[in-house]
Amino acid sequence: MIYIGTSGWAYPSWKPDFYPPKTASAKFLAYYASQLNCVEVNYTFRTWAKPSLLEKWIGSTPAGFLFALKAHQRITHFKRLKDVAEDVREFGTSLQPLFEAGRLGPVLFQLPPNLKSNPDLLSELLRPLPRSQRFAIEFRHASWFEPGIFDRMREHNIALCIAENEDLQTPEVFTADFSYFRFRYSDYTSEQLQQLRKRVLTASTHGDVFAFMKHEDEPRGALNARKLLEILKATAAPAQSAAAPPPAPE
Repeated sequence: MIYIGTSGWAYPSWKPDFYPPKTASAKFLAYYASQLNCVEVNYTFRTWAKPSLLEKWIGSTPAGFLFALKAHQRITHFKRLKDVAEDVREFGTSLQPLFEAGRLGPVLFQLPPNLKSNPDLLSELLRPLPRSQRFAIEFRHASWFEPGIFDRMREHNIALCIAENEDLQTPEVFTADFSYFRFRYSDYTSEQLQQLRKRVLTASTHGDVFAFMKHEDEPRGALNARKLLEILKATAAPAQSAAAPPPAPE
């Protein structure tokens, strides 16, 4: 399965190019889920999500729609992976409503840019992670990109987050039975979207693929994500279809 989305959905400025002009903010997620089949959530980086909020998200989206969640900053930025076993378990417990509903995508651990490679710290993070869930790590210091680190991730079936931006290009290395991409440029030409299509299809030979466009006040990321999903469907990619669009907002 191929899942395409953006890093967020709550942007009124995406009207009218992505959201219809009269769409109420409370209906954004439902409409988003009619166009795309996954979303990366930054909310959980700063706040433990309450069960009632997760249930609301579940109720606003169709079966098959998945939520990829960013791990809490206490784990990655405050403790910087040291002595985090209990925090990892607590964070995982907070996501149970999504897990039990079959709506939990990968959890992304996004490391600080100044956190250099440390295999022992990586092992502290990996040790408590349950095999029943999917996890990805975004390294933002080039020192992590070496075979020993990749081998350790493969042992635990943890995906290397393949992120591209102006500052750092992650090598296209697959370390799990699924792939996780973050396409972080502000815009992509039609030719560039075709290149992304090829990369996603190549990754799909290793398992499921999750790919997220950058979220900004302008709707280009959401529009490009929708175009990419349409291209994949047109070329018979095994992409999970989004639901049919909801009725026009009142």
